[in-house]
Amino acid sequence: MKVLIVEDEPSLREIIRKALQNERLVVEEAADFATACEKTGLYDYECILLDIMLPDGNGLELLQRLKKEGKRDRVIIISAKDSIEDKVKGLDLGADDYLAKPFHIAELTARVKSLIRRNNNGSNAVTLGNVTLDNTTFRVEAGGTPIELNRKEFDILRYFMHRPNHMISKETLAEAVWGDNIDQADNFDFIYAQIKNLRKKLQQAGATIEIKAVYGFGYKLVEL
Repeated sequence: MKVLIVEDEPSLREIIRKALQNERLVVEEAADFATACEKTGLYDYECILLDIMLPDGNGLELLQRLKKEGKRDRVIIISAKDSIEDKVKGLDLGADDYLAKPFHIAELTARVKSLIRRNNNGSNAVTLGNVTLDNTTFRVEAGGTPIELNRKEFDILRYFMHRPNHMISKETLAEAVWGDNIDQADNFDFIYAQIKNLRKKLQQAGATIEIKAVYGFGYKLVEL
């Protein structure tokens, strides 16, 4: 699950990034309006943390663009401007939450997790076939049998389980799980290795789901 931090203060960005990474979220950053526009135009995010006052623009304008373009990214406004007018305008434009600076990082993290959970129909867990994946405890079970996955294997399975029967390209999967720095990769052989190991672990646990290769495109998660 991927979060974008739109914040021009480097130290605050770093604190937020580390806190969210501790929650095993993929975190990307934008220090200004132009970078935020570029990233939101190219990628989708489960949650965007959006500052209003940016050095080259206004966060509310970015929010307006997202809604106009039909983007479904969830947005939490984080801003030092705590006026009622800004809060009402942000919520009217489609923001999901508003948190005034200064705030406790624990509260911000809780709100991000709550927003993502609401986006997943209020559940911390997702089940497909006999496999259950818990986003809070990071446990995966197949018919009650625990499956030990490494961080990336878990992230890959989580991405697929939220999109069953959808064809996912290698590029889309890599960007979602590893972040936008994946653009620098020469190839996607590392994805093949991770999925190969994940398939093996699912099969050994008696899972009734399988990640199938779609020739010339990528992969798809299906029930057996």
